[in-house]
Amino acid sequence: QVQLVESGGGLVQPGGSLRLSCAASGFTFSNYGMSWYRQAAGKERELVASISTTGGSTNYAGSVKGRFIISRDNAKKMVYLQMNSLKPEDTAVYYCNARRRSVDGSQYDYWGQGTQVTVSS
Repeated sequence: QVQLVESGGGLVQPGGSLRLSCAASGFTFSNYGMSWYRQAAGKERELVASISTTGGSTNYAGSVKGRFIISRDNAKKMVYLQMNSLKPEDTAVYYCNARRRSVDGSQYDYWGQGTQVTVSS
């Protein structure tokens, strides 16, 4: 059974930091690119950051570049999102995503249940 379980969300003041964690199980973690998405109330889900299977390549949305860091530990089957200098506009539900594209073009996509991050004074 595939599972992605996020944790680490909560309420933080502007300028503060949070570290999100995502625990994966039920699939070969090291074969999947991992990403964090977020969805604010009334808005579409957006990609925040992604990391390659080995962790050697990362990408960030422009709005979080320089403030957030994505990382992974393949031995522990974990992916993390370190969020620094948080702003009220970072308030959203954050989702962990695992994605793999096979040689025949099939795409495998798994999602966690999400964790709420609220940035407010």
